[in-house]
Amino acid sequence: MSQLFRKKSIPSLLREASTDTGLKRELTAKNLIALGVGAIIGTGIFVLTGTAAANYAGPAIILSFILSGIGCVFAGLCYAEFSSMIPIAGSAYTYSYATLGEFVAWIIGWDLILEYLFASSTVAVGWSGYFVSFLKDFGIVIPDQLCQAPFDHIPGNGWVATGSLINFPAVALVVLITALLIVGIRESSRINNIIVFIKVAVILLFIGFGLSFINVENWTPFIPENTGKFGSFGISGIFTGAGVIFFAYIGFDALSTAAQETKHPHRDMPIGILGSLAVCTILYVAVAAVLTGMVNYKELNVAAPIALAIDRAGDSLRWLRPLVKIGALAGLSSVVLVMLMGQPRIFFAMAKDGLLPKSFARVHPKFHTPHMTTILTGFFSAIIAGLLPIRLLGELVSIGTLLAFVIVCTSVIILRKTSPETHRPFKTPFVPWVPLGGIVICMAQMVALPVDTWLRLIIWMAAGMLIYFLYSRKRSNLA
Repeated sequence: MSQLFRKKSIPSLLREASTDTGLKRELTAKNLIALGVGAIIGTGIFVLTGTAAANYAGPAIILSFILSGIGCVFAGLCYAEFSSMIPIAGSAYTYSYATLGEFVAWIIGWDLILEYLFASSTVAVGWSGYFVSFLKDFGIVIPDQLCQAPFDHIPGNGWVATGSLINFPAVALVVLITALLIVGIRESSRINNIIVFIKVAVILLFIGFGLSFINVENWTPFIPENTGKFGSFGISGIFTGAGVIFFAYIGFDALSTAAQETKHPHRDMPIGILGSLAVCTILYVAVAAVLTGMVNYKELNVAAPIALAIDRAGDSLRWLRPLVKIGALAGLSSVVLVMLMGQPRIFFAMAKDGLLPKSFARVHPKFHTPHMTTILTGFFSAIIAGLLPIRLLGELVSIGTLLAFVIVCTSVIILRKTSPETHRPFKTPFVPWVPLGGIVICMAQMVALPVDTWLRLIIWMAAGMLIYFLYSRKRSNLA
């Protein structure tokens, strides 16, 4: 039992952070904010805003975004403390290694695969849908056999064949971004900056031009009367809406995996994490306000609510419709980039600790990137994106992410007790209340997920435990 909970000391982690691992420190606070915005803003702002307003909160979806943002800030503050204190590429895996022991660290490292690798696949599938629709506007039609998953999972009926061969656009996107990430973190960051500029510009165009088409009557009543069912409008609908759009904020934690490639991680990591959350919350609230002002919330339960609002504005805003699709494509591309950036660095950290093969810790001699794990991540992400449906992938991403948030928030409380003397360049305020708030909110979201998702999580974790006991435990550096 003592071997399972052996810990890496904070001094040893700090020595590791200061040694040359081959990774180049290229990122600044501005780069990190851009990466954070790139990771967070995706399908949430283009899809979830409308469906959550129509089904749960009405115009009060504005309050739902604020509540959900506060919940993410709780977890973000905890990530900010750890990433400034222990600037290592391993993110939540490394933090738990120092506080909860090796076995829990392995569990969280294995769990993060659900977040980063499966998230990149999930978003790539979403990108494929927008890309196919965008090409169709120009008369270019991709056959269904080449743009849909060959398998689907129907609740109650199990797996079925769709008749398709592969989702080729999703696979192509993953392959291209994987190649970019191998070339270098600086080049990847520059491309991400361009993509983020495009999608933020499109969002600001929608907000700016949409203001003049707002009908204030669409905001009345601001909080629709509850239908008699919990979560169906009223005050409870605001909270349920917050739970639904919570996942629109997922992605900021991936910044912590780039700590060893940040020039001044003690200062820049907290700025990057909290700054990107602040920017995205403001944009989400503004889009929600304009969207529900332009179109009655009852009509927003569609796949492309922003496009619907533009259509309702008439010919004067029709020119914005293709730009919205470009913004959506750009937004989803940057999410895939940041997720595919995060996962190899988790593998890299685990390999440095001996829990994975040493080849996983290789750094490219020219590009100074963890190219072996980047290729491995890209390979599996492409296969998953090409073969599996988006709904199944999305639920796995959600539960994996929330579990990581819970463990990081718990680790902050524990380390404050066990190592109070450790220097913390950034300190989470109001401990233990802020971390406890993060734990409660994230656990509540996990409980709300379907039972099937929990079963898949248990199976995934069982497979991870098998690998740990058969391979990693004896090869650990601490052994």
